[in-house]
Amino acid sequence: MLKKFWSFIDKRMSLLKFIFVFSVLIFVIRESAKVFREVSGSQLQTIVADQSQVALLVLLVVGFISILPMMIYDFSIVKFLPGHFKKSYVIKSGWVVNTFTNLLGFGGLLGSSLRAHFYGENASKKQVVYAISKVALFLVSGLSVLCFEALILIFGFGIGSQFTKYWIWLAGGAIYFPAMFLFTRFNHSSFFDDLKLKDELIMTGGSVLEWNSAMAFFLFVGYMMGIHTDFAAIIPIFVVANIAGVISMIPGGLGSFDVFMILGLGMVGVGKSDAIVWILMYRLFYYLLPFLVGVGLFIHDTGSKLNNYLNGLPKLIVQRGAQVVLTGFMYFSGIMMLLFATIPDLVVENKIYLRLFPYSIFFLSHVLNIIVAFLLIGLGSGLWSLNKRAFVPTVIVLVISIINTFFNEAFTWRMIAILIIILVLLMLSKGVLYRDRMANSWGKMIFNSSIFFITFLAYVIVGIVTHRGGPRSFNMPTFSSGITWLLGFIGLLVAFLVLIGINAYLIGRKPAWLNLPFDGPRIQAIIDKFGGNEDSQLAFLQDKTIFYYQENGEDQVFFMFRPVVDKLVVMGEPVGNPEKFSVAIDYFMEQADKQGYKLVFYEINEDLTMLLHEKGFDFIKTGETGLVDVQNFTLAGKRHRGERALMNKFDRDNYSFEILQPPFSKEFIQRLREISDEWLDGKEEKGFSLGFFDEYYLNQAPIAVMKTPEGKIVAFANIMSSGNSSVTSIDLMRSSADAPSGIMDGIFVNLYNQAKDDGYQYFDLGMSPLSNVGTSKFSFFEERIVHIIYEYGASLYSFEGLRSYKDKYVDKWAPKYISYFKGSSLAFATLQVFTIVNRRADKQPGKLKIIKYLPFTEGKW
Repeated sequence: MLKKFWSFIDKRMSLLKFIFVFSVLIFVIRESAKVFREVSGSQLQTIVADQSQVALLVLLVVGFISILPMMIYDFSIVKFLPGHFKKSYVIKSGWVVNTFTNLLGFGGLLGSSLRAHFYGENASKKQVVYAISKVALFLVSGLSVLCFEALILIFGFGIGSQFTKYWIWLAGGAIYFPAMFLFTRFNHSSFFDDLKLKDELIMTGGSVLEWNSAMAFFLFVGYMMGIHTDFAAIIPIFVVANIAGVISMIPGGLGSFDVFMILGLGMVGVGKSDAIVWILMYRLFYYLLPFLVGVGLFIHDTGSKLNNYLNGLPKLIVQRGAQVVLTGFMYFSGIMMLLFATIPDLVVENKIYLRLFPYSIFFLSHVLNIIVAFLLIGLGSGLWSLNKRAFVPTVIVLVISIINTFFNEAFTWRMIAILIIILVLLMLSKGVLYRDRMANSWGKMIFNSSIFFITFLAYVIVGIVTHRGGPRSFNMPTFSSGITWLLGFIGLLVAFLVLIGINAYLIGRKPAWLNLPFDGPRIQAIIDKFGGNEDSQLAFLQDKTIFYYQENGEDQVFFMFRPVVDKLVVMGEPVGNPEKFSVAIDYFMEQADKQGYKLVFYEINEDLTMLLHEKGFDFIKTGETGLVDVQNFTLAGKRHRGERALMNKFDRDNYSFEILQPPFSKEFIQRLREISDEWLDGKEEKGFSLGFFDEYYLNQAPIAVMKTPEGKIVAFANIMSSGNSSVTSIDLMRSSADAPSGIMDGIFVNLYNQAKDDGYQYFDLGMSPLSNVGTSKFSFFEERIVHIIYEYGASLYSFEGLRSYKDKYVDKWAPKYISYFKGSSLAFATLQVFTIVNRRADKQPGKLKIIKYLPFTEGKW
């Protein structure tokens, strides 16, 4: 019959537990209702308001310290499990488990699950269950010891005799520890084989420390509140209340503990309002705040595992989100402070401003507000640019702001909480602040400058209106004296210098590769080894910086580029080993990105454009380059009837064509300079994508000339040595004022024939800008705009004339593109390219001048 009865009970254990918990819950609700009906809300507010900031801070620190003894359980569990666990990992995991169990644990179920999650990676399920079960036996042993203490106080010293009626609760709790200890020591089951006496004493000691720490902290809260009562008499009811909480299995003993404590505190003369605040403060600093820290640690741990599973994407999203919010806060706070400093009377009457203002930083000093505002805006630019140099100054500014706010008369915990959240966001965003320096973009400079100039203008206008006795809304106490306004004005000037200083600090020094000196032999060695392209000869103009990509210390690829604002404008395709182009571009992008620069590729072919598109670049067609098939070139037929007649005329007039090899004499260079000056006729030369007259540059390749019957040079063109056997081209094409009409056609036709004899396939006539761009109604909007410029922009540049001239020779038109990083402004990128392409040659930064012409000797210059 006994077995049947136990079987009946066992099958319905879940239902019985539910009925028990439900009945406790009903009791708690009824008693709570009685208590709160007798409590005054205003009394509660008064008691909470009486707590000083220092007292609250002390409670926070002591509450967190009181949690630490629980870590002993976790250090005990890992002893029973295989594998090695770092102390920091055990402390972090233990904090999560114990704070969660304190607030949410149902009879240890949550704690067991969490410990299995944290410590079960290298252990079997059985090992985890055994380890957790052994420690679980000792979790309430400290409460059992407290029961002994309470019984001794009541019956030995007569302390807390009001609670004698709870003796059976205390006696029942006291029996648990000795019974459990004897059971584990004399039970010969294999389950207890590895449970040594030392382990039992450590776990028991940990449990005793835990429960005594909780009790001591509860009493400490009452002491800090200034409650006058016999604290020793409270110990028995604290123990009883915790027994009720454990038995009820309600998370944290919520309700059951509280009701018993309120009733018990009333028996020792503590008012119900005081008792409720006491318990709330205990719950807040011992349960809730440690739990929130535990939530953060749990999210971090779980997030780390999820982050590893998803290859770091979640972490990047969180860090990037934190960085965006932080940047927004910096700008928001700066603008709010500027508004308050420039037009205070107006903003304090604005409801929207008053709602937003508590969420920003605020200093009491008028001048300091202005300076810190621009400091925040400057640092915000650095954070937005992912500049790691902005991190430390931002931390300093925010910490000073928190300290200032804490000791400010207008202090609120909401302000402190917001600033702490911002500090957390700053720490989270540190991982994405990877750039060594900041490169100012036009958009950033325009935005920051506009904030300063609008502030400056508003401040001056308000000062003038105030001084002349303007409307009431402008009669501001801040500007009640001219000295006050003048100090603010000086503050604005200082703030401007601060903004410039912060900007200079964030920009820092340029890396060495942005200032490499020109090295002609190094460039030529790459071209000789791997071949060049139709633009590689432009490297010898010395108006561009060269970026080299190496492997194992050997040059593989180089890029020609010019920095402008936050862009590095790359001229043409990379030069060197074609098999390394992709990795070289990746490396160049990475190095440029660390310095805050974005790459823009100008006049590149379709293959490179598609490769860059895969790497995150957008593109727009900028024109077509004309290729003459020299292997099939002939003057026979209708197409070249005019050129045939022209060549016959030159033959009759005894004009001669010649290709001269470097080095060239001073006299020869001087004659070419005279021709160039006549051809320019006072116009400025361009650079970057076009050659300009430069002695060193002209000495790097052969020059084709046309001579009169008397041997006088009247036209020339320097041949672009591409370094390959497929395509050749020319750069400078110039003729003297007395050269006959069509002289350049004479050079072209002779060069086509020469290129054919030399084995080239094509002769590159260069790009026809904007040609065949945006001709389809389905073209991109930007390309359609470009097409309108092509059709109606003849007054600016003879687009169609250039295309028409080349058309008479060209057999194949190849598209050319500008490729810019996705997310960049196309308008800004195009304008920045335009500023480089149209810059005068003698104004190119970094342009090296050849001081002395050295003769060509033994194969070296």
